[in-house]
Amino acid sequence: MKIKAVIFDLDGTITEPYLDFDKIRVEIGLPPDAGPLLEVMEKMTPAKRKRAEDILYKHEQLAIEHSALNKGAAETLRWLRSQKIHIGVLTRNTHSNTSAVAKKHNIEFDAVVDRHDGPVKPDPFGVKMLCRHFNVQPQEAIVVGDYLFDLQSAKSAGVIAVLMKNSEKSEQFSSFADYTVDSLTQIIDIIKRIQNTEHRIQ
Repeated sequence: MKIKAVIFDLDGTITEPYLDFDKIRVEIGLPPDAGPLLEVMEKMTPAKRKRAEDILYKHEQLAIEHSALNKGAAETLRWLRSQKIHIGVLTRNTHSNTSAVAKKHNIEFDAVVDRHDGPVKPDPFGVKMLCRHFNVQPQEAIVVGDYLFDLQSAKSAGVIAVLMKNSEKSEQFSSFADYTVDSLTQIIDIIKRIQNTEHRIQ
């Protein structure tokens, strides 16, 4: 089996973790355990939702300003490019913010699916959309993310799920992942291992 596409989460995966969603919820006026922010905002009145969106936007702009690439991100993206493996981003953030991060760090993605394109993670919509865009089968793709929703969207779409462990919290999601990594460069080894295993079977 040849891996033809790698789909990354953005915040906390390509970039180091910065957004503090508990803090954002409190600023909006929600308890820290209110649930996933985008889904909670969907149920707000228009006025409250507009205020919440403005607060979220402010924090997302700060995240861009202070963003730093995760260890091994640039090297891994260069390797994927050299192997002609498609590079996608599936994010609950936005296209414009993703583009701003890419421009700041001089990196490129082949396609991006954001929160405005359809149902957000953990729904498999975005994973399936990117697989269709790249014309690859689910088993030919890998999803890399640092949170439960990334892994759930991958598994629901029939795609290999890789957990990027970037905090103590990440460990609780390990059982949902096919592989776990501490550095994005380990993705290179995983891809080589998958392809070499398939070679031996044939």
